[in-house]
Parts: sequence; C-alpha cells; structure tokens
Amino acid sequence: MNKHDIMKVITNNGFCLKKMLRENIHDLMSFFVVAREKSFTRAASKLGVSQSALSHAMRGLEERLGIRLLTRTTRNVSTTTAGERLIEELSPLIETMDEKLDLITNAAEEPKGKIRITTVDYPASYILRPKLRPFLRKYPKIEVEININYGLTDIIEERFDAGIRIGEHLAKDMIAIPIGAPMRMAIVGAPSYFETHKKPANLHDLMEQNCINLRVPTSGGLYPWELDDENGAVNIRPKGQLIFNTYPHIVEAVLDGFGLAYIPEREVEEFMRQGRLIRVLEKYCLPFPGYYLYYPNRRHHPVAFQLFIEALKRHDPE
Repeated sequence: MNKHDIMKVITNNGFCLKKMLRENIHDLMSFFVVAREKSFTRAASKLGVSQSALSHAMRGLEERLGIRLLTRTTRNVSTTTAGERLIEELSPLIETMDEKLDLITNAAEEPKGKIRITTVDYPASYILRPKLRPFLRKYPKIEVEININYGLTDIIEERFDAGIRIGEHLAKDMIAIPIGAPMRMAIVGAPSYFETHKKPANLHDLMEQNCINLRVPTSGGLYPWELDDENGAVNIRPKGQLIFNTYPHIVEAVLDGFGLAYIPEREVEEFMRQGRLIRVLEKYCLPFPGYYLYYPNRRHHPVAFQLFIEALKRHDPE
C-alpha cells in the first residue's frame, strides 16, 4: 500500500481525522502507547489493562479503520507503514489536545512541576537568581533545579528542560531567547600583583604576564581570551600557573594576587570600585551579545516551563 492509498483509506469512507478522534479516541491513545513501547505487555502495564484486552482493542480499531496498524511477532510489536502515517497525522492534534487540557487544569489549580536548567555561574548569579525570587514566591508548587556545568551539555540526553549559554555556543536546532543585556569582559589584576609585574600596554605584553585560566570541560582545552585589536577579533591564549574550571575560584585567585584574569565585567566591577582590582587593556574588551535561554523546538511545553520562560523574558536593562 503506497502513501496515497494510506491517506485515501484514512480520509475516505467516513473516517476523516476529526471523526476518527471522536469515535476512536480511547483506542487511538492506546495505540500510541503500544507503538511507543513496542510491546503489548509493557503497554498494558502502562495503561493499567490486561494484555488480552489491549490486543483485542487494537484488533477492533484496525477493523473499524479498515487498515492494519501493527505487525505482531512472538517477541515484539511494530507499526506498519499505515500505522506510522497515522501517528504522523494525528500527533499534532493529540499534542494540541494535551496542551488545552494542561491549560484548563492549571487554570483551575496552582501551576506545579519541576524545571531543570543547566548553566554556568555568571547567569545563575546575575540573571536567574534575581528573577527566581518573585517567580518562586508567585508559584510555590514549581520547583527549579539549577545545574552548574561549564561543558556544552546535551540538554535532551541529560533530560534538562533548558540551558543558558552565550549565543555563539548554542545548537542550531534549538529555540533561543535573549534573557540578558549585552556583556563585556574585563582583564584585571590585584594591586599586590602589580607590585612585582608591569602593567601590560598591549596584547603582546599580555603574553608575558602570569594569567589565571579557565578549563573548558567539553574540549579539555583552555578558554581563549576573546579580544579585539585594530585588525578585528583575536583569540589570545596566555600562559600562567593557575587553572580553574569555574569563575568564582578565578575571582578569588586574582584577588589574592596570583595573576591576571579574564572575567565578566559585572563579576568584578565592585572590586574595581573598591580598588581591590585594577583593570588593564580595557580598549581591547568590546561588548558582545549576552546570554540566551535555549530549549528544544517542541510543539508543547508544560505550563510551569512556559511561565518560567515568560519570567525570564521580562528583564530590565543592566
């Protein structure tokens, strides 16, 4: 049976999609579970029915539709071409129905659920934390888990709802929403460091300094210092005696005079105002786009996650 014949069977003889949903909704939902589990035993357990009752229901559905949806063997169950086509055609309608039910349910009761986010220290402190205070107070049944990870986490494989990263580090197949103002990095050192080291006047001088570096877990390499000179963008990889894998430890080390550090400006601006850190090579640190919330391009997201997205969208200029 070719694609045209399958669609003819599905849409003709009084079995249009809307009528199919209306007359066969219970068995169609059961069919989706069987197709996903590839087993009557597992599907029956998920649905809370007997294996024989489920098998009988599937045969009845096939007879009413006039097409074979499942191929049965002694070991497993698989969908036929017609079954796959049925899933493809009906899935958007089922997802829309789930979304409407979710909205109705949450309109009647407090939104609830768990949201898992992977990010790094800076946005966790300066973007998430200020927004989470009013958000968690407003929705006391919503739980938010924040995982600090400097690697490029696969949010689908690791079962995160979303991630927060700089725009250039985002996967192309994700929805990305800007949630922070443009950023700027700063190259800083403590007064005690400059007692024994001359301040660098240019990027060449930077290579002669003792610099504190950040290790990137994903690649295993050191994070480059992304700067701009008269010829455009340039990546510098200065050397030094200390390497960390998170920014807070780098901030502590630079305050203790161990060397120069390349740090998000906001993380050290208070120390610069206090005179505890001195900024150098400022003209080489130009602004760049800030952080993005990114998540899979799915048709439906839980209401709790939709509310979380809206909360992060409403950010004030920094």
